[in-house]
Amino acid sequence: IALGPGKFRQRWLPVIERSVAFSSQPVNRTYVSMAKILSIYAINPQTRLFAQAADILRHGGVICYPTDTMYGIGCDIFNQKAVKRVYQIKRRPKDKPFSFMCDSLTNISQYGHVGNTAYRLMRKNLPGPYTFVLSGTKLVPKIMLTKQKTVGIRVPGHPVCLAIIEALGNPRLNTSAAPEDDEENQICSADDVERLFGKQVDLIIDSGEIIPEPSSVISLLNEQPEVLRFGRGDVEAFL
Repeated sequence: IALGPGKFRQRWLPVIERSVAFSSQPVNRTYVSMAKILSIYAINPQTRLFAQAADILRHGGVICYPTDTMYGIGCDIFNQKAVKRVYQIKRRPKDKPFSFMCDSLTNISQYGHVGNTAYRLMRKNLPGPYTFVLSGTKLVPKIMLTKQKTVGIRVPGHPVCLAIIEALGNPRLNTSAAPEDDEENQICSADDVERLFGKQVDLIIDSGEIIPEPSSVISLLNEQPEVLRFGRGDVEAFL
């Protein structure tokens, strides 16, 4: 069903509790709620829609949303229960922390130690499709840190994605809206996301089709940058 921007749609899927093949007896069914889908487009979006998404995150919800690389799954990094829920949804080992998104370079400096070289490089390339590896500060929840006390941080170049982070006021955990064991699965639309995660998340933001490609991952732990993964975005400045 095509709906205009700011419209919710919600589906209910029947789950058969008991059935008897070729029987005239009635079949008992319960109904499982699917995630709400909210259409927000980058052109002239309504501010109140970002507030709705942020409110769900603020109350421990898990949402799916567009980014400048692909559709993602995320939650407030300071809500440990929600973070653990994302681990369950993705079936991800607990020793593989997720990266998270900030709304600005200033915001990044609160959660990662940013040296002069790192600051200069990020200022020239953000917002954009890059994940930067930095040493985490004391503000980062332990569940978001690697054993080496590092973090992966992004400032996305997608206006809808960025506006939701700004409305939340906290960094947002970010991971791809794809199965953990099948990251190459082509998840291009909100309908694809709903098919895979509709019964596990609270809200899906529909911003149209996105051709998925992972972010480039750049380590800025030392003065000399290191490209850890080549993905979307020009990495020439980091070589």
